[in-house]
Amino acid sequence: MATNLAIDTDLLDQALQIGRFDTKKNAVNQALKEFVNWSKQLEIVELFDSSDPDPEYDYKAARRR
Repeated sequence: MATNLAIDTDLLDQALQIGRFDTKKNAVNQALKEFVNWSKQLEIVELFDSSDPDPEYDYKAARRR
């Protein structure tokens, strides 16, 4: 899908140089992938914060098994 975007050229140039990308498309696609992965990681962290640990669980006993 062709998309026309107004992207900060200085920022894109920095991304191309730092990431050693050969095309602007590769730099933008990688940035989008990393953003999506980062967002998913935040969701996982929120899930951990929302769960209550089992007070009956004995991690030391589980390690001995």
